[in-house]
Parts: sequence; C-alpha cells; structure tokens
Amino acid sequence: MLQGYPGGGYCEDVPADDTPAADNDAASAEAAPRELRIAYVSGVTPGKWIRRWEERMPHIPLKAFMVDDGDAQLEPVRAGTADMGFVRLPVEREGLSVIPLYEEQPVVVAPKGHEISVFEEVALEDLEQEAFLDVPALGGALPALEVVAAGAGLVILPMPVARHFNVKDTVARRLTGAAGTDIALVWPSDPTDEVLEEFIGIVRGRTAQSSRQPSAQPAKAKKEPKPDRRGPAPKKAPKVAQRYAPNPDKGRGKGSRKKGKR
Repeated sequence: MLQGYPGGGYCEDVPADDTPAADNDAASAEAAPRELRIAYVSGVTPGKWIRRWEERMPHIPLKAFMVDDGDAQLEPVRAGTADMGFVRLPVEREGLSVIPLYEEQPVVVAPKGHEISVFEEVALEDLEQEAFLDVPALGGALPALEVVAAGAGLVILPMPVARHFNVKDTVARRLTGAAGTDIALVWPSDPTDEVLEEFIGIVRGRTAQSSRQPSAQPAKAKKEPKPDRRGPAPKKAPKVAQRYAPNPDKGRGKGSRKKGKR
C-alpha cells in the first residue's frame, strides 16, 4: 500500500518487523523439525543402520527410499531431496564425498532349466558362447530379468540385486572371473553437521561410546581440587654451617700414621 506524505509524493509501507525476508525464511527452516533422508539402490539393505539410528537418535526421524541404478541413483542427492545415498560405483564424484563400503558378489542369471543350474558356481570363460543381455538398455535389472525368464539370454548382476527381485522362472549362480561391484555412501561435499556425522559413524561401525561419535556421552567434568585447610606449612629454620677440626687421619689407611723413632 502507498501512503501520501507532505510534498505530494508516495512511499511504500515499511513492515513493523525490520528482519529481511531471506532471514525469515532461514529462521523458518531452522525452526522446522530435522529429518534425515537416505536414498539407496536396489540390493542395499539399510535396515541395520536404520535400527541403530533409531536407538541413538530417536528425536530425529529417518526416511529411507529406493532409487534406480545408473545415472538416476545420484539425482536425489544432487537435487537435495536426499541428504545421503547408498550408490553402486562407479559414479561421477565431482561435488560429492564418497566412502566405499563393501564389494558385491556377481552372479549369472539364466532361464530356469538352463545347464548352469546343476553347478554351484560358474566361470565366466565357460559362458563365451552364451548371449548376454544389456541391462541398462533394457531399462534396469527387473525388466532384464523378465526377459531372461522368457529365454532370450543371460545377465550378470550383483547377487543382492538378483535376490531382491527374485523373478520367477530364473536361476542364479555365483560367477567367478568377473569383477564385483562396490557399494558406497555419498553426500554433498559441503561441510557436514552433527546429524550427518552421526549417520556416517553408524555406517562405519563406530559404537555409541566412540570418542569420534557425535552422540557419545560428554566426558565428565574434572572435579576441582579441594582447598587445603591445613594452613601454610611452617618455615624450616635455615641450616647453619658447622665447622669441624680437620681429621689428621682422614684418608689414611690403617697403620698409615708415621711413627717416630724409638
């Protein structure tokens, strides 16, 4: 609203609160309850870390949700809809902090009844004549497994992914001679706060009593020494130097005194 003032001009109303709008928005964000948001790819089971979080940080809720593999796995972290993410390496690391966690065992998945089903594990070199499907080109692990079930070919997947989807009419066997995949925890490389540091510590296996864990109980304050009520110690009298007559026999052995002539 515009108000007139002497001189015929106008000026805008000034809010009673002189706090800038940006500061108000920041204050509102700080006042909102904190929530930790974790994204994870298929095959990762974050349940053990979530349980530890709920035990140590019950006042901060944790929301976990699954995302697609490939390039899409970083989207929630880069877009800010997730604070951290469990991803499958390799990823573009620019602007991210990355902690590799563990390696996944590869498996080969074939249609039910395939000859690999009679073995416990299969060597990659023994499958040279087989037709392998391109998992990303088929839209991900689940569509690829459905194509495998139809008998169109084989795929190589991390064991946790094959177990997660567990598509009917397929069989999976451990694969030797193939490189495994690595799972890592990622988050923006900006400075972290105590909430993120707490979750990082949980994932890395730090106990609640670890000195590096933010939730560790603070060290007990040292007690101040009790005042000495005995009063000042009495001053000792200065020692007085004493002089003694020289001992003529000092330093001489027995019978060393010279005897006079008789």
